[in-house]
Amino acid sequence: MARPPIPKRLKRSWLLRGGLALALLYIATLVWHQLKPLPEGVNVTGPWRSASVVRFHADSTWLDAAGVQHSEHTIFPHAFSMIAAADRLAVADFFLVNRFAGQASAGYRPLSAQLVDAFMARDASGAGRSSALVTDPFNTLYGGVEQPLFTRLRQSDVAVIETDLTRLRDPNPLWSAAWRICCQWFGNASEGGWLPNLVGEGKVTLRTYLAMLNFKANHRKTVAVVDAQGAMGLVTSANPHDASSRHDNVAFSFNGAAVGDLLESERSVAAFSSGEPPDWPRIDDAIDAPTPLQIRILTEAAIRDAALAMIAEAGEGDAVDLLMFYLSHRGIVRALIDAHKRGARVRVLLDPNEDAFGRKKNGIPNRQVAWELHRAGVPVRWCNTRGEQCHSKMLVRRTAEGAMQVLAGSANFTRRNLDNYNLETNVQIRGPREAPLMHTVSAFFETRWSNRPEQLHSLGYNRYADHSRWRYWQYRFMEATGLSTF
Repeated sequence: MARPPIPKRLKRSWLLRGGLALALLYIATLVWHQLKPLPEGVNVTGPWRSASVVRFHADSTWLDAAGVQHSEHTIFPHAFSMIAAADRLAVADFFLVNRFAGQASAGYRPLSAQLVDAFMARDASGAGRSSALVTDPFNTLYGGVEQPLFTRLRQSDVAVIETDLTRLRDPNPLWSAAWRICCQWFGNASEGGWLPNLVGEGKVTLRTYLAMLNFKANHRKTVAVVDAQGAMGLVTSANPHDASSRHDNVAFSFNGAAVGDLLESERSVAAFSSGEPPDWPRIDDAIDAPTPLQIRILTEAAIRDAALAMIAEAGEGDAVDLLMFYLSHRGIVRALIDAHKRGARVRVLLDPNEDAFGRKKNGIPNRQVAWELHRAGVPVRWCNTRGEQCHSKMLVRRTAEGAMQVLAGSANFTRRNLDNYNLETNVQIRGPREAPLMHTVSAFFETRWSNRPEQLHSLGYNRYADHSRWRYWQYRFMEATGLSTF
């Protein structure tokens, strides 16, 4: 006997209930992954530490009076020598380690392979030495391609730890909530792709594209080593990435107990990504005697809090200098304008957001933020880029009394970088303005702001001024929602 047909009204009721349940699941997922507790060891404000060695390193590109481009690179020669000389431990954490992302042709350096060579040279010189590279899954396109560089490292007993980004909060919640419900369970595979690989050769799966739209990363750029001379750390804005090798960047290397703090922050990422804490030795390399300079490690939103405090404390007679690849964070923008109104001398030097690995960009967000700052009377200049990026991230404050602070590292001043979405690491350094390191940092910024007859580093505000209200509100929408790559 046939069953009677289900009434249409009942079908609509089931569909309505099912749709309501799915909508509630979506909203609950969205809210939870915005507010969920962070993994242990994330969002860290390290203690102030003494350091007897603190060095500044910079990669610079400029034009001479004839329009010929010149470059000087010091960061990775130092980083690679640190890794190769480490006789107990070498741990690096870098966002981009690959040959495929972007256009790398004549004039670029094979930095990714050189990083691998530094690790392999170190391990070849003796047994029983711990080595690890912590990195972002973008380098395998979220499991969608094989990464030969990582294969070489693993064959040399160097641990390669790809960060588990699902443990982090979601900067693009409108998409990520749906992805967590429908797609994250399927994993990925490096075979069987049918879609074009936008950053390299071959094909990738749809799952690669879906994962990429989460727009989050382990964006850190650090090195921590232990050698015969003790422990040394390095925090930088630079990636060992071939197509990034012409970019302007800054870095600081240092010794002392802050290296232990840096290593502990990396131990936390390795633990929640691999499921167990790595067997790395603990470092307690405290400097007994007081030193002119003090340094501390900051990660994630602790970087934002330190930057806001530095700017908020600036007043009449003080100076605030900012060199930044991406500036869009509303709190930082307002703080800079407020400091200018209080009488501080504020200067902002920005990348024009014109080039990205051979592709042209539309200037968002920097040109829109620059317009806002310019209207408020804050002086703004542009890095004079020619295909490369002004990729540095550094904030400097000098007081009328002669004290100075520097904040530098991986973090752009954006919502994604500063509000506990990406993983980021910066160092903050304080000391007297007359200290040699502080003098070097001040001279570095002054040269880029004011130029020299034989070195044209920056251009005036009008060169890239963009007063489009449409693009300004486009930036504001993208910053607020996370529907952006900055």
